[in-house]
Amino acid sequence: MAREGVPMLMLIDDEPAQRRLVSALAARAGWRTVFAGDGETAIAMLGTQDGMMLDAVLLDQWSPDYEPSGLIREIRARRPALPILILTAHNSVAVAVDAMRAGATDYLSKPIAPDRLLAALNATLADEAARGELRPLTEKITAPLSFEDVVGSAPQFRAALAIAAKAARARVPVLIEGESGVGKDVIARAIHAASPRYRQAMVTVNCGAIPANLVESELFGHERGAFTGAFDRHVGKFAAADMGTIFLDEVSEMPLDAQVKLLRVLQDGEVQPIGARRPLHVDVRVIAATNKRLSEEIEAGRFREDLYYRLNVVQLTVPPLRERSGDIPALCRHLLARIAGQPGLRSLGLTDEALELLIKHPWPGNVRQLQNALFRAAVLCEGDALTPQDFPQIATQIAAGQAAEPVALRPHASAHPHRDGAGITLFEGDGHVRQLAEIEADVIRLAIGHYRGRMTEVARRLGIGRSTLYRKLAELGIDSAA
Repeated sequence: MAREGVPMLMLIDDEPAQRRLVSALAARAGWRTVFAGDGETAIAMLGTQDGMMLDAVLLDQWSPDYEPSGLIREIRARRPALPILILTAHNSVAVAVDAMRAGATDYLSKPIAPDRLLAALNATLADEAARGELRPLTEKITAPLSFEDVVGSAPQFRAALAIAAKAARARVPVLIEGESGVGKDVIARAIHAASPRYRQAMVTVNCGAIPANLVESELFGHERGAFTGAFDRHVGKFAAADMGTIFLDEVSEMPLDAQVKLLRVLQDGEVQPIGARRPLHVDVRVIAATNKRLSEEIEAGRFREDLYYRLNVVQLTVPPLRERSGDIPALCRHLLARIAGQPGLRSLGLTDEALELLIKHPWPGNVRQLQNALFRAAVLCEGDALTPQDFPQIATQIAAGQAAEPVALRPHASAHPHRDGAGITLFEGDGHVRQLAEIEADVIRLAIGHYRGRMTEVARRLGIGRSTLYRKLAELGIDSAA
């Protein structure tokens, strides 16, 4: 549906504040927004001049005057190719299942994360072949995870988990870097679950989803009457996380003035609510995550260097899924098992042909995209196992040569990557054998990650003494935590 000119979004919502927020966020990506206060008005608008030029519809799942699934079906009947995005304050898989079966193409939760909304809108303008699985569906199946539950055996990934597991026992801040969708939030929850604070709350804050003028109030709180509209006292996220953990997702999006106050919290353990006479002492473990390189943000003047060093006491990088394709089979089994436990869904298998197809895909949206593709396929599947036909967009892209080079053609790839465990790479991209020192370093990293950093066990399993192991760590430039 993409065309030249300004793309147009119809928002079906009767809340003025929500209308202003969505309109402002959409405008960042160059969208123009038109509004309908109810389902009847929305259907009528489809026949207007603006309605004929729509590129997407965003509707509030919980508007009281219409039944959302029925409205989705009616819009779909009139405009079959028009993408329909769902917005709800309830993170319910059952709602997502009903909406998608009715014809919805994406699912977002309140409060709206700007990056997720913009990505979802931009995805609607992509070529028809790139729609569906490639759209960043924001539905998540959340469940507490320990490090033992985290799926992945690639050396780089296990090394990152080993660092996280060691850091969990300390109070120090942790900075997790990685592309969107790699599972930074999963690792953060695993760190909290393995820490002495596991009985206390873990409070999650998406720094990119909070309007700049509300960040300070949201994080640190405010007193009644502190500013216009402050009718009641508000407890900030840091106070709510006292004695527990706060996870600052997309910390790079935090405004500079709020970064100054965050630095004070890290230095002194004190927060100053807006309008309060005295600061509050809090004991909070901070875990931050970002999909950007903070060093580049510092150079651009968008992130404070002193704050970076405070957050970066322990730093780990989560590799993208395309760099650990050998983990895809185990991830598929794990995700399908979790999907089967959701209302309205059932246990499904995955054929070898479908698995080969998924392994060939580069997954720019990483594990989140894989989960969304499996979720979408599971909702619509009528058989007992997912086949390549249940992933039409991915199959089309690979057939058209739009995906990355197939795994089977890469010299270092296994002919059956889903049967390969750790996947130590033996060959360079040009087909030549890697240097022995590099392979040895990968094996040691894999062992450290696999045995959770227990160096005595690592040395025993590798058949060397502890002193030899530490000497090799120094020679190969491997951190003992990696």
